[in-house]
Amino acid sequence: MDNFTAPTPGSTLNNDELTATFLCSPQGGMRRSTRTNTLVIVSNHVESVYDDRWINDVLHYTGMGQRGPQSLEFHQNKTLNESRTNGVSVHLFEVFTKRVYTYIGEVALADDPYQEQQTDSGGQDRSVWVFPLRLKSGYAPAIPEATLKALDQVKEKQAHYLSDAEVKALAKKQGQAIVGKRNASVTVYQRSPWVAENAKRRAKGKCELCQKPAPFNRKDGSPYLETHHIKWLANGGADTVENTVALCPNCHKKMHVVNSESDGDKLRTRLQIFEN
Repeated sequence: MDNFTAPTPGSTLNNDELTATFLCSPQGGMRRSTRTNTLVIVSNHVESVYDDRWINDVLHYTGMGQRGPQSLEFHQNKTLNESRTNGVSVHLFEVFTKRVYTYIGEVALADDPYQEQQTDSGGQDRSVWVFPLRLKSGYAPAIPEATLKALDQVKEKQAHYLSDAEVKALAKKQGQAIVGKRNASVTVYQRSPWVAENAKRRAKGKCELCQKPAPFNRKDGSPYLETHHIKWLANGGADTVENTVALCPNCHKKMHVVNSESDGDKLRTRLQIFEN
C-alpha cells in the first residue's frame, strides 16, 4: 500500500492534485483507492441537482448512482457503508467553485445510512441512500463568505432556467424543516434555491405583503423581489414553501425591523389560500 499525506483541512486542490495525492480515479463523487486504502467522497454543490446538507456537525451525503433507485451493495456505497469495519479511511472534499476541491477532513459514519426520495438525473423520483458523516476530529474549516455568496448566485441562476413545475417540485422536496448552516466569516444558513425561486414565481411580480408590484425589474426583465422566512431561520424557522414569501425591499426591511405578528399572520393566511 502506498503512503500518502492528507491535505490540510481548508486547503484547495485541483482535480489533478487530488488524484495524485490519493492515487484515485479522476472522476466521480466517490473515488476508491486501493493503493492508499482510502475513499474520497466529493460533495459538489455547483453541479448537483440536489445538495448534500450539513445539519449541525453532520453532513448528510447522498450515495452513488445517478439514475434509478440506489443500492447499498452498489460499488462505493458498499465501501462507505462498511467503512466502520473494512479499514478504509474516508476523506471529504466539497466543491463551491467549479473545478476547485476544498478538503474538509477525514470523516466517519455518525449513524446508519437511511433512505429518502430524491429526483435522479433524468428527473424521475427514486429512492436514494443518505450517509450521515461526521468529521473524526475538529470542526469543518470556515469557508470564505464571498465563496458561499458566489455559490448562491450560481444556484439561483440554475433555478431561473427551470420551469414553474420543476421549481415547485424541487422546492417541496428540497425545502428543509431543519436548516443546515456552516462555518464562514459569519454564520451562513444553507437556504434552498428552489424554495426561494418558487416563492418569487408564486408572487407573480407582486409583494406578498403590501400587494404592490415589484419596485423595478432585474437586467433579465424579471421583477425584483426578496425572499423572507416568516419565522426567521435564526429563530428555528424552516426553509420550506410554507415559511417562505417574496417581498418588496421595503416590506422585507419592515419584517426585519418591526416583525409584527399581524403581518406574519397575514402572510401565513395568504400562503394557505394559495396552497388550497
